[in-house]
Amino acid sequence: MADDANPVFQIQRMYLKDLSLEQPNSPQILLEQAQPQVDINLAMGAEQVVDGIYEVTVTATVTTKVGEKVLFLVEAKQAGIFEIRNVPEDQLQGIIGVVCPQMVYPYLRAIVSDVCTRAGFPPIVLTEVNFQAMFEAQAQQQAVAANGGSGASRIITGAN
Repeated sequence: MADDANPVFQIQRMYLKDLSLEQPNSPQILLEQAQPQVDINLAMGAEQVVDGIYEVTVTATVTTKVGEKVLFLVEAKQAGIFEIRNVPEDQLQGIIGVVCPQMVYPYLRAIVSDVCTRAGFPPIVLTEVNFQAMFEAQAQQQAVAANGGSGASRIITGAN
């Protein structure tokens, strides 16, 4: 059997694709004593770069408010480039939608925590994520949308 017929899965590169920090109400908001409310949104994306090479991204948007005023907002997009070849189509989507984000996510967690700390705030530690459940929910939403319904393509989690 030829080597090129064997399944291939390799990480080519992990990298920070986008990072933004905003403190629109500083320095006045920093004098507030109230407990902030934290809202965390996660999104996944994937695209084929060239044949057998895929970029998978996981984005976290962390919005922290005191009352109605934004204390700070962090948006980070961590990406990975993966070589995936000779994998059956039914398994390929699971690898791209579950396995790859699981590998990218720890880097994203570290970046969000570090940025919060460097901005002068306590670190925000993103919780563990069940990417299998996210993948299944997105597939279900896409099926609803394909059948004429409407569904969000973004998975949202929250923390207070």
